[in-house]
Amino acid sequence: MRFSDYMNEWLYGEEGYYRHFKAIGKSGDFYTAVSTSRFFGASIANHYYKMLKEGRAEREGWLIEIGAHQGYLICDMIQWLYTCDPSLISTLKFGIVERQPQVREAQRAYIKERFGDDIEITHFEDISEVKVPYAFFVANEIFDAFPCELVKDQKMAMVEEHKIVWQEAPATLLQWAQKHRQHTGEIAVGYESFAKAMAEGVERCDFVTFDYGEKYVRNDFSIRVYREHETFPLFDDALDMKASFGKDDITYDVNFGHVLEAFEGAGFSEDAYETQARALIRFGLINILEMYAKQTSRENYLREADKIKTLIAPTMMGDRFKMIHLKK
Repeated sequence: MRFSDYMNEWLYGEEGYYRHFKAIGKSGDFYTAVSTSRFFGASIANHYYKMLKEGRAEREGWLIEIGAHQGYLICDMIQWLYTCDPSLISTLKFGIVERQPQVREAQRAYIKERFGDDIEITHFEDISEVKVPYAFFVANEIFDAFPCELVKDQKMAMVEEHKIVWQEAPATLLQWAQKHRQHTGEIAVGYESFAKAMAEGVERCDFVTFDYGEKYVRNDFSIRVYREHETFPLFDDALDMKASFGKDDITYDVNFGHVLEAFEGAGFSEDAYETQARALIRFGLINILEMYAKQTSRENYLREADKIKTLIAPTMMGDRFKMIHLKK
C-alpha cells in the first residue's frame, strides 16, 4: 500500500495511535506547547480578545479548536477570555473538531472538571461539519499528523509487511515535486481538501495554528517515530516498524509553504507567519507572566517562568515551532 495509507492506519485506524486517548507530557511520548504551560493558551486568547475589542472578530462567533487532545488549549483560552471579559462566555460559542469518540469523551470529562456545567462545547466529527458565519479556529500540531507520501529520486514509498519498498511515482506526484523542486522527503496528503472544507463551512474566519517546520522544501527526510520522549528516524535500522505500528507516534516536519498554498487555493490569505517565540511575545505572553508575578509567590512565578522559557527559547520550542495565521 501507499505510505500515506499506511500512516493513516498507523495513526487513525482501528488500532491506531490516536484511536484512544493518549497521555502527553512527562508520562507520554512527547511534550507539546499546550502541555508545557497554560500561558500558551492564555497568550492566544489574549490575541483573540484584542481582535474582539477591535472588531476584527465577532463576539457572537465561534471559538473552535481542531484536534484538541484532552481539551487543555480551548479550556485555557476560555479561562483567559473570562478573566478579560466575563460577558464573552455568554456571547461566544465553543466547539471542538475531533473524530475519535473515545477522545471526545475524555474532552467532555475534562471540560466538566474545569468548568462544571457553565461551559457548553459542541463537538464536530470533521471540519466539514462546521457551518457558521464566523469562527476563530485554533490548533496546535495538527498538520504534522496528516498522512504523507515519501518521495526519493522520482520514486515513492510503498509498504509491504511493514517494510518500505520503492516504486516509480505516479505522474501527479512527480509534477507536484517538480513544481516545488523537491526530490526527497515528505509530501503531505489532505491539506487541500481540509482547507477547502474549512472555507466552504464559514463566511469569515481566522485560523491560528502552531507546528514545527519551515516554509520551504528541505529535500531530506524528517519523518520519525516518538516513543517515551525518544526519537527514532523512520529509516533507522534500530526501528521495528511492525512493533511501533499504532503504538508509537509518527510525525514529520511541516512544509508551511504547502500549507499556505493549499489555503490560498481555498480563498484564504496569510495574516502572519513567524516563529512561536515572536508570535507568543506579540500575543502578550510576557505581559501575562508579569501580571501573574504580582499575584503569586516568587516560587510559583519562577516555576512558570521556567515553563515559558521552554516555549520561547530559541534552542527549545521558540524557533523550531512556527505560527501561521490564515484569514478568510
